[in-house]
Amino acid sequence: MKILVALAFAAILLSLASALVYMMKGPRSTAADEPAPKGNMVRALAFRVGFSIVLFACILISWKMGWVQPTGIPAGA
Repeated sequence: MKILVALAFAAILLSLASALVYMMKGPRSTAADEPAPKGNMVRALAFRVGFSIVLFACILISWKMGWVQPTGIPAGA
């Protein structure tokens, strides 16, 4: 389970970094008559949101199935 969480977190960070790269580069076309490609940054951010939702759902399901146990501050403290 720890490996799955680490991989999902790495995917979230990589997606965020690729969105940053697309934002910094901006749209560029290869020829004068071709339109510039658009939507790369939005697609990367959408993948980031998707990875985050999937990670959250996996953690909730794992908790309900008893595969992971909550730790930290005791309830009612």
